[in-house]
Amino acid sequence: MAEFAGVPIGTGRRVAVLVSRFNEAITERLERGATDALLRAGVAEADLDIIRVPGAWELPTAARAALATERYDALVALGAVIRGETPHFDYVASAAAEGLAAAAADYDVPIGFGVLTCDTVAQAEARAGGTHGNKGVDAVLAALEMVDLIARLDVETDDRRASARVSATHRV
Repeated sequence: MAEFAGVPIGTGRRVAVLVSRFNEAITERLERGATDALLRAGVAEADLDIIRVPGAWELPTAARAALATERYDALVALGAVIRGETPHFDYVASAAAEGLAAAAADYDVPIGFGVLTCDTVAQAEARAGGTHGNKGVDAVLAALEMVDLIARLDVETDDRRASARVSATHRV
């Protein structure tokens, strides 16, 4: 039985960080955590792009545009949607999550999900470098781990195909 797992290694990887400007006091902290984590993981500064969008609603469109360039091994999406008095929160949070998931699936490129969906500003602050850590860092580590996992699976698949070709040749 084979078992596979990825490791969050950024060396040789090109990554874009998509950052929502809405709730900027929170998203700036997520961005700092994410960029620091990417650099510590070995992503070269020249291989790191920051893409700014107005809000979380625009993250999926920006993700699709970035992925269409075929420039990136992974994306990290950062935003903060904080519940208000109307159902607007539900629509924006759902659209961002579903849109980013669809973009990742359509392009087969990992997107680290660092979009906070909180009831209060205090909850968001706690998750943007406060008592609950920095979800920008968590999104980076997940994205890099998935890039490595996919690469490991591709190598294993290629090795098995090559082995099958050799076996088939020897049977003749």
